Amino acid sequence: MPRDLAYYETNERVEKLSDKLLQNSVIDKNLYSKYNVKRGLRDIDGKGVLTGLTDISEILQNKVVDGKTVPIDGQLYYRGYNIEDIVNGFTADKRFGFEEVSYLLLFGNLPTSDELSEFTSILGAYRALPTNFVRDVVMKAPSADMMNTLARSVLTLYCYDSNPNDTSIDNVLRQSLQLISVFPLLSVYGYQAYNHYLRNQSLYIHVPDPSMSTAEVILTLLRPDKKYTELEAKVLDMALVLHAEHGGGNNSTFTTHVVTSSGTDTYSAISSALCSLKGPKHGGANVQVSRMFEDMKINVKDWNDEEEIEQYLADILDKKAFDRSGLIYGMGHAVYTISDPRARIFKDAVGKLAEAKGLTDEYKLYQNVEKLAPRIIAQKKKIYKGVSANVDFYSGFVYHMLNLPPELYTPLFAIARIAGWSAHRIEELVNGNKIIRPAYMSIAEHKEYKKLTDR
Repeated sequence: MPRDLAYYETNERVEKLSDKLLQNSVIDKNLYSKYNVKRGLRDIDGKGVLTGLTDISEILQNKVVDGKTVPIDGQLYYRGYNIEDIVNGFTADKRFGFEEVSYLLLFGNLPTSDELSEFTSILGAYRALPTNFVRDVVMKAPSADMMNTLARSVLTLYCYDSNPNDTSIDNVLRQSLQLISVFPLLSVYGYQAYNHYLRNQSLYIHVPDPSMSTAEVILTLLRPDKKYTELEAKVLDMALVLHAEHGGGNNSTFTTHVVTSSGTDTYSAISSALCSLKGPKHGGANVQVSRMFEDMKINVKDWNDEEEIEQYLADILDKKAFDRSGLIYGMGHAVYTISDPRARIFKDAVGKLAEAKGLTDEYKLYQNVEKLAPRIIAQKKKIYKGVSANVDFYSGFVYHMLNLPPELYTPLFAIARIAGWSAHRIEELVNGNKIIRPAYMSIAEHKEYKKLTDR
């Protein structure tokens, strides 16, 4: 776009209009209670409004005992299988798990050895971008925001598909498997282009090994020497498994259902989910956790002094510390009360990686905050349910220990969640026969039209 004087003068005129826009956009908050509108499609205790059915995953945060609802440690099920059992299974076998979980989410059952081998072979065969795509699309317009780069690349892949609009299940499955395969390439290549063209760093475009797991591909594409340890790859793989799916009600997955219900193509549906995930209230939270801890490490002198840590956390809640938002990032979840099962599962692997990296002091700081933050939040804020560490609390620390750039934290979430999005898109295509169209109540007063000369 042009950047001449007229352009900036026009911007100033628009800024003057924004005040008028704001004045006419505010809705009295009391009206939401008056008309029993569930803001954010959630009850006051955070329970989501029921908008659909799914067979893909289930979140449990309470149970009924003697007729009363009692909170429990959170549980997450993929296709009826407890995620803890899934993780324990492939961990005990010393295998990678993301490909197995992707199969499970798509097809509804745990694969046999032959089925898993065939599935990973298909993903490996698809793990390549169209000829000159990297040069013509990824390199031509690098962006400082990898989620925008990823969404743009996904939309552009539409143009390279010989049958992009076909929403038959066999075609959508083919598109889904291709996207699951190339998301690591689109994300890392996008970062490498940004790092080279906008930060003047060396450019590395490695070709992926089709026999590698998704976690291994990410590390080899990103690192100049393509080297990694088994522990690094296994911890990253676990992160992908834990982020692959989380019920139909989270913002990006619900977006997938909504956009799919219109009958649009796969690339449009998935790019919409990416745009949702980009938001700091959704996929961008782990970046904020990392930034918060970097600030904490500077301002808290003794990382083992619980009183000093508590004071820092209190200052955050009082909007005196970090970004002045009043939020302790990584603490609390829209659904879970006592604990997030993903954080529970991840915690042990995080500790092992911290020990291997010589970062046990930092890990202890995370543990102290996890222990102290719920107490400080309970003292400072009116809350309707318990507060515990969520998966974002530890994932940012893991990515930091793996020397992954913060620009890729949210794309890593997308690399994992594309498996869940694909399963939900197919579920919507198979079962949904109506476009999703919720209602909004108008509170606008009816007015008499006046001619331009009379206004």
